[in-house]
Amino acid sequence: MGQEFKQATGQCLCGAVKYIVNGEISSFHICYCSRCRHSTGSAHASNIFTKPENIKWLCGLDNVQRFELQTAKSWTKQFCKQCGSGLPYINRSGTFLVIPAGSLDEDIEIQPDDRIFCDDRAQWIEGIHRSPEFPALPTKS
Repeated sequence: MGQEFKQATGQCLCGAVKYIVNGEISSFHICYCSRCRHSTGSAHASNIFTKPENIKWLCGLDNVQRFELQTAKSWTKQFCKQCGSGLPYINRSGTFLVIPAGSLDEDIEIQPDDRIFCDDRAQWIEGIHRSPEFPALPTKS
């Protein structure tokens, strides 16, 4: 991919857990699988892959909870015990650090490499780009 994190910071919603990442990004996937949809409560997960050594936890590591879905070969998630926000985790084999892109503080300059498990995506996502856009929560009419 050729992109790098240069002192990119991230955190959970409540700020109890904070981290910083540096180093080369190997891939950025948008995943539509049903497990990612259930985990995020949204249409997809947005995960950036890098090396495990590229993270430094700044605070709150004791607030991080790990969940491994036992019925899946490799599905894992880490989240803040306080607010439930998704956080970076090292995959089960120890080969990748997976960073939920939405947990980063900065608006990163990289684009996803691909969209995966597209056959499993929610059908309602097809209408997203046709729906009205608002800069904030719309007022009722």
